[in-house]
Amino acid sequence: MLSNTAMSERYNSLTEYENLQSKAKKYASTFAMVGVLVSFVVPNAFAHQGDAMNSVPTATMQQFDTLADSTPINKVTLTNANGVEVDVISYGGIITRIATPDAKGNSGNIVLGFDNVADYVASSTYFGAIIGRYGNRIAGGKFSLNGTEYQLAKNDGDNHLHGGVQGFDKKVWQMQPFTTANSAGVKLTLLSPDGDQGYPGNLATEVTYTLTNNNSLDMQFVATTDKPTIVNMTQHSYFNLAGKGDILDHQLQINAQTMTPVDSGLIPTGEITKVAGTAFDFRKMKAIGKDINDEDEQLKLGKGYDHNFVLKDVADGQLIEAAKVYEPVSGRTLTVLTEEPSVQFYSGNFLDGSTSQPGLKHDFRSGFCLETQHNPDSPNQPQFLSTVLHPGSVYSTRIVYEFGVK
Repeated sequence: MLSNTAMSERYNSLTEYENLQSKAKKYASTFAMVGVLVSFVVPNAFAHQGDAMNSVPTATMQQFDTLADSTPINKVTLTNANGVEVDVISYGGIITRIATPDAKGNSGNIVLGFDNVADYVASSTYFGAIIGRYGNRIAGGKFSLNGTEYQLAKNDGDNHLHGGVQGFDKKVWQMQPFTTANSAGVKLTLLSPDGDQGYPGNLATEVTYTLTNNNSLDMQFVATTDKPTIVNMTQHSYFNLAGKGDILDHQLQINAQTMTPVDSGLIPTGEITKVAGTAFDFRKMKAIGKDINDEDEQLKLGKGYDHNFVLKDVADGQLIEAAKVYEPVSGRTLTVLTEEPSVQFYSGNFLDGSTSQPGLKHDFRSGFCLETQHNPDSPNQPQFLSTVLHPGSVYSTRIVYEFGVK
């Protein structure tokens, strides 16, 4: 694994590296409202806890663990005035914990993760990680751009998944914590060198997580390149709003009229089909488990839900509501908004109980993901919206997770 210092040495000169990093910072500032926004609704449970805490936002950094090569992995804990807490580590930019109150005001962790870095290194689940350069699958691990074919790392059978063998989830990010009067945050930076996992271009990436006193965790993604390349980043937290058990009783609504069917390798066939009258119809809220075992070929291929739902047919940068989730025992709710045109709903079908965290074994379907994105395999399917990034342009995206209670 390359540190950022080692990555910079892959540049022709240190000046070139610094110029690219400077450009990313400039664009991050310019697009201060662009990124992934995770907001927590402030119901009575949150407000009451805030009164009890009577504190100011804090961002504290300490060592989390050490990689096998002795590289230290740091953890930043963000806490707002209401006592909402978020833990982020430098390995993979992983969110290891989000603690929010339930309907009774009892705080608990609602994401899957580990308490040591070795488990994250060994795992292929992508718990809580920044995903890049390309989220989801690329058929055959290859694509063509401007007449040149690029062969990417194959890490999902014959396909490329979530950025490859050492995608952004396996990189060590630089972290800089900060606070303001109303927020606590951490800025993460990474340079992905030309040829990393087979991708062209040096990609300078900056991700900022900001936890505010109105209980919003704002995640802003900005990237620039010095060669034409493809980018499709997302955040891969697994949620269990109850904090234990499976997620089949979670009630889900996805605001999508259509989805992209897949083949046996879970690569989109190129079709866009209507969800009406199928097990994939989540236009009205229903239990995740209601139709998950239906005799549907698509469900058999994914061992459940592992499919891309199309939210809109344009990449217009407009924030829209993608999905809502309600967990009836805890009373917790999750609303997902995004600028992305699609969202991958994954029902934790490949979790097998071989890993765990305090209070929660990672059993079959014990967590769900809502990964906002462009369509999978877009570089090979010209009818899908483009994921190409050119020099001089800025990649940016925004997602909003709103947490509350009923």
